[in-house]
Amino acid sequence: MMRMKKRKRRKRLKNPFQLEMWREAPGAPCGVAMGRSCLCTGGTATETCRLAAMTTLMLIGLAGYLSGYDGTFLFQKPGDKYEHHSYMGMRGFCAFLGSWLVPFAYLTVLDLSKSLSAALLTAALLTFDTGCLTLSQYILLDPILMFFIMAAMLSMVKYNSCANRPFSAPWWFWLSLTGVSLAGALGVKFVGLFIILQVGLNTIADLWYLFGDLSLSLVTVGKHLTARVLCLIVLPLALYTATFAVHFMVLSKSGPGDGFFSSAFQARLSGNNLHNASIPEHLAYGSVITVKNLRMAIGYLHSHRHLYPEGIGARQQQVTTYLHKDYNNLWIIKKHNTNSDPLDPSFPVEFVRHGDIIRLEHKETSRNLHSHYHEAPLTRKHYQVTGYGINGTGDSNDFWRIEVVNRKFGNRIKVLRSRIRLIHLVTGCVLGSSGKVLPKWGWEQLEVTCTPYLKETLNSIWNVEDHINPKLPNISLNVLQPSFPEILLESHMVMIRGNSGLKPKDNEFTSKPWHWPINYQGLRFSGINDTDFRVYLLGNPVVWWLNLLSIALYLLSGSIIAIAIQRGAQLPAEVAGLSQVLLRGGGQVLLGWTLHYFPFFLMGRVLYFHHYFPAMLFSSMLTGILWDTLLRLCAWGLASWPLARGIHVVGILSLLLGTAYSFYLFHPLAYGMVGPLAQDPQSPMAGLRWLDSWDF
Repeated sequence: MMRMKKRKRRKRLKNPFQLEMWREAPGAPCGVAMGRSCLCTGGTATETCRLAAMTTLMLIGLAGYLSGYDGTFLFQKPGDKYEHHSYMGMRGFCAFLGSWLVPFAYLTVLDLSKSLSAALLTAALLTFDTGCLTLSQYILLDPILMFFIMAAMLSMVKYNSCANRPFSAPWWFWLSLTGVSLAGALGVKFVGLFIILQVGLNTIADLWYLFGDLSLSLVTVGKHLTARVLCLIVLPLALYTATFAVHFMVLSKSGPGDGFFSSAFQARLSGNNLHNASIPEHLAYGSVITVKNLRMAIGYLHSHRHLYPEGIGARQQQVTTYLHKDYNNLWIIKKHNTNSDPLDPSFPVEFVRHGDIIRLEHKETSRNLHSHYHEAPLTRKHYQVTGYGINGTGDSNDFWRIEVVNRKFGNRIKVLRSRIRLIHLVTGCVLGSSGKVLPKWGWEQLEVTCTPYLKETLNSIWNVEDHINPKLPNISLNVLQPSFPEILLESHMVMIRGNSGLKPKDNEFTSKPWHWPINYQGLRFSGINDTDFRVYLLGNPVVWWLNLLSIALYLLSGSIIAIAIQRGAQLPAEVAGLSQVLLRGGGQVLLGWTLHYFPFFLMGRVLYFHHYFPAMLFSSMLTGILWDTLLRLCAWGLASWPLARGIHVVGILSLLLGTAYSFYLFHPLAYGMVGPLAQDPQSPMAGLRWLDSWDF
């Protein structure tokens, strides 16, 4: 029964990015086939996937509300059938935003290159890419994220083109729209920081140029600076904060992710046991309590009947931290030197004070919180923490000194407010949580250790949250509810902590950043055998490999042109104009590709193929600019030949037709495949499995 109970509990929210993790399931069906779920849009305020993608969820939720979605479908598991639930409005909304990537890219390249053919080629590359199509047709974060990134890029390019008309209505419009788009991009995912960085670098370069223009007064330069501060900093921050305000106001109910947040945060959530609750103010012996770690997303001190496996310290009962409300989080606080029942009416109430020696007895198993000199399971320089004893009877290794941070000995301990540490009496170590995820034998809960390093850190500081003692009077917890700035700060700390905690697990399907540009391996969205309707996320290989080639060619040709200009080479007027387009326009989108790709090499979190798609948008724009420019240069260089003028036209048409035909070949990846898998020679997709790593 205990094993079954544990497995059931593990299906709950595990981290603040549950929405993203559901779609990033390791090779398992994501459920994005027609009529199946792929996104959690229901639930409660503290399912913090909503915080990680708050703008997305609010927009999708609005689309669902307007199209008849009643909020009763729980989105609990990828692949669940929608059945009678209305979901087409949400899918249609994501598809609508995804469809705007093509015109945004077209207009951006048209403005950067002043070439209709370059813009058409870029639009074709995105139109005929199976990967962008797959992401755009389902209820996912990615099309919304890419929409705001491309909107910010287009707006930035447009207000740059209005530089000769500063402070005009179009200039203000595009500058303000850039700020709005930046707020949207950051509100969807933290990846939005990359486009913010690009706009910031562009703005710094722009202001530096204006500062060096001696025809402008310092007052005018100050006006330019003020305008950019207002539109690119104040406006995005105001919109971003406003979306959080709306979020906290509308979504204020409790949910299974409550444990990610502090006790004070939980007190404001209706349905939470701390909301409008009254509990005893001071901790007393005999009280049943829960002990919560103060570091974000660590959770409650927890134990269960399972033992540490053979070879992992002493084979005693496991002690972990767990993020969710659970009966196994309950502990009874007792004196260290007596087994008498403090709740006996004949005994007077005795409060726990700073400096007291106590025992914590696990309510469900009657084993004491225990430590000894055995190594902790994962953090080798720390000591193991276990549950030990029978019916509360153990040994001296069960004794802990309770200390309140920055308090004097003898002071009472306040529930929720006092920040406490538990010092092991025998070893002198401090109870804490390393934050490391235990293997499957530990149910992927977090490791609890006793650290011999006595420095105060949030990992080793706790507070008492739940407090049950019938002999004590209660006080209201309304006074603990935090202010909006405190809520905003805490939610971001939880998101950052949750994002950094997304580590690859054993045998989990992940990918590496170097895989992405070469289209090395896709991601199975639905179906695993020849009887399933299969959707497979993979970029159109012709488009992606052309983009990769274009990056290499651009670095080569751009370097040659830059060196020639720096050395004072006198270029013909047409060549000089094309060179400026290549260096400035191409350089702008190459910077975008660099900023949206290379930071992933520095990330320790788990990564998936879809993380590359924002960078892919920029590489496609670079391809359009590069090949249009190179073909024009070839046509100019061969001007004496009779057919020289046709080189550019034939080259562009060949690229357009090649990408269109490759889409015709690979479109089943996005629209769905049936029949034998591609590994089977009889499969209609067998001839298209150009790389062994493609498992469609």
